[in-house]
Amino acid sequence: MRWFIIHTLIILGILLLGISPFIPVAIAGTIAERNGCTLHEGFVNPCVINGEDWGETLYGMGMMGWIGIATIPLAVVVAGIYLVVIIIISIVQAMRRRNAAKA
Repeated sequence: MRWFIIHTLIILGILLLGISPFIPVAIAGTIAERNGCTLHEGFVNPCVINGEDWGETLYGMGMMGWIGIATIPLAVVVAGIYLVVIIIISIVQAMRRRNAAKA
């Protein structure tokens, strides 16, 4: 059972890395919304928070979501390959155990 949990956590970690570019997007959107700023992918909008313009920083964070176009499919493929390898290893180990029990 421990084996299953470890490999499940590894696959979830891979998928989390795939969606990780959306974390700064969510943070930037929340900061912009709470401070009454406009945030979109067209261009940098001024966003003054405590006397400082955070518009460019929030814009950069918002643009991180575009990296998800590459990271999500890559993470799905890597997780799929990892899963196939785990299944193959499990089958080989089961066959070895069965052969050892017969001998």
